[in-house]
Amino acid sequence: MTPRHCPRLAAALLPLFLGTTALAQPAQDVVAVAERQEIEEIIVNGTIMFRNRAPDPNPVLSYDLEYFQRFEPVSVGEMLKRVPGVTFASDVLEYDAAQMRGLPPGYTQVLINGRRAPGGEADRSFFVDRIPAELVERVEIVRAPRADQPSEGVAGTLNIITKDSARFEGGFAKVGGLINEDGKVRPSGAIAYADTLDRDDTSYWVALNYQGRRNPKEKVTDFFGGEFEEFTGRELQEDTRDGVDISANGELVTALGAGSLRLSGLIVDTDRDEDETSLVYEGPSPDELELDEVEVQRERIGQRTYALGAETEFPLAGGEIALIAGWSGYREDTDAEADEGDTVPEAELVERETLNIDDDEFTGTLSYRFGAGRISTKVGMDLLYKQRDSALRTFEIEDGEEEEETPPGAIFTIEETRVDPYARFSIDLTDQLLLDAGARYEITSRDVESEGDSGSYDVKNFNPSAHLRYSPTEEDRFLLSVARTVRRPDYDLLAPYRQEEEPADEDELIGNPRLKNETAWGVDVGYEHQIGRRGIFGVNLFYRDVTDVIELVNTGEDTEAGGSVYEAANIGDGETWGVEFDLSLPLDFAGLPDTGLFANYTWLDSSITDPFTGEDRRFNNQPAHVYNVGFIQTIPSWDASFGASLSGRSDATESSLDETVELRYGQDLEAFVEKRFADRYVLRFTASNLLDRKKEEDFRFYDGDSVDEILAARAAGEVDESELESERSGILFQVTLRAAF
Repeated sequence: MTPRHCPRLAAALLPLFLGTTALAQPAQDVVAVAERQEIEEIIVNGTIMFRNRAPDPNPVLSYDLEYFQRFEPVSVGEMLKRVPGVTFASDVLEYDAAQMRGLPPGYTQVLINGRRAPGGEADRSFFVDRIPAELVERVEIVRAPRADQPSEGVAGTLNIITKDSARFEGGFAKVGGLINEDGKVRPSGAIAYADTLDRDDTSYWVALNYQGRRNPKEKVTDFFGGEFEEFTGRELQEDTRDGVDISANGELVTALGAGSLRLSGLIVDTDRDEDETSLVYEGPSPDELELDEVEVQRERIGQRTYALGAETEFPLAGGEIALIAGWSGYREDTDAEADEGDTVPEAELVERETLNIDDDEFTGTLSYRFGAGRISTKVGMDLLYKQRDSALRTFEIEDGEEEEETPPGAIFTIEETRVDPYARFSIDLTDQLLLDAGARYEITSRDVESEGDSGSYDVKNFNPSAHLRYSPTEEDRFLLSVARTVRRPDYDLLAPYRQEEEPADEDELIGNPRLKNETAWGVDVGYEHQIGRRGIFGVNLFYRDVTDVIELVNTGEDTEAGGSVYEAANIGDGETWGVEFDLSLPLDFAGLPDTGLFANYTWLDSSITDPFTGEDRRFNNQPAHVYNVGFIQTIPSWDASFGASLSGRSDATESSLDETVELRYGQDLEAFVEKRFADRYVLRFTASNLLDRKKEEDFRFYDGDSVDEILAARAAGEVDESELESERSGILFQVTLRAAF
């Protein structure tokens, strides 16, 4: 072991010796067993649930599972399509990489119980469709962080809070099935139980969930020469994704002297098969086509997410000290194969690819909170040690002979050590005015190794934040927040190796381990009004000024093929802004206490300089607006309810070096009907994608052997080829029976 690694090892082990942890504070402090709610009050409940009014000084929207439950979301992703400002650029009936405020997924931070959730994506995003809805107590939309929360999440933070023993008492079971339009069924089941032990100061929660999922998609792509001028062919594609998620979580909370101890664990295991068959036809018109080639792809995906945590809090010297320790892990083993041929029976294996990822994060937190009267103070330090090993191997197969063609940087290791001290002050300036302010100082040390090449970089970010909340009445609340946030570089841009034929055929691309974090100053101005006992109307204006955006730059070096050498660097700037509205409204005032309306609308805009063309444009795939509107109607005399929800978004554009893409989605309509009986049972029928939503994309490709040639073609408007692509999945039905015990 070299001296350079000693501080890194010390930072990794320190949380274990201290019993500390978690880079991010959980949404709630460690508490002893509180008054809990009977499970049957939640599972078999005719009451319509609305958005919570969060007590946080910073802008936070909180939604309990009951807000979503009647539409029977399978995953957190399906829950998020009903909250303000969140959208997806996924395939139809899939909700994986969340985009808050329309920015790319890497700008959205995903936490589970306040802690980072490592995922498999190069941009550090986490696929929220892998977290089953059954595990969730509530979802929090954190628009701007406090000083004791992690500063990542330029667009915002999604904090997924799992069920715990402090909230529930009793058990429930669920059986059900997802039914695709073609009649095929995938079963689901769950069981959970929460109770106290013999002593009243100890409680526990255990849950197990099985969820089958299937998404058969049909895609049609028409090919043209030039800009949709000369029809040249068509591709018919069948793409079926079929898998199972098995998950479990548990928690034990007990008194520990004058304080408390919480132990928790979570595991999500995903096995998914993706099978795709493409038939490519050539011809001068859609009526004159001949089969040209066939491609069959098979992908076998195994992904596992783990999280273990221990938290304790106890009084000390007039204040409270908290020690938290945790480990989060991500494992992926994926095998992909491709066959090609003139017909499906004649197709032969031509390529194989394997992806193996091991990602571990050890986290620790030590904090102390004290104060009396109108002033309280919290100081602490978050620690993190992360190691990510990634290996993407490629094999070409010809005449049955396999030859590895793995590029040199496709196998790499990244180590990060972080030390983040922070201080937070909360001051009641008056009975109506609260100021919460503080700062984090994030110190990151990063090492990258790839095929004998290595690089390291140290970066420091000072991230202050301030939140002002003014409550002139019990119903009205004004909020003002200013905070500095960060986004860390993509993994695949850090590996220091030279990749040939990127970003164009004659060029080369060098990874840059010295990349700094992108940073952003953000402002949120909001107003919130409580309507009656349960309703809420909110409006929020936001602005983000992003600096050190990572872009590809020409190093001035020429390649042997006559192109240029490019490198990722921090040179860009961007800004985004918008307005977010949300409404949760019981119609008590109209004499309709059993009717609830829900609506949200977000208007978005942004400006960033395209790294290749130099033109001003939006951030990639950011729509101009996102919306959702729905209702729930309860019929007490029948012990029944029904409702519907309609969501949609505007078109968006994506621009890269040699292509532009225009993306469009249809509207998504879902509905449910339920019947409650025998006080402990509810039978629910739901339907999604009732309008047969389609995803449509227009592609324009520009030709050239180098970046200069491609840019010249773009400047002249010379489109080489174009494509029109349309995808559908059909209606998805679900039947669920829930029982409380």
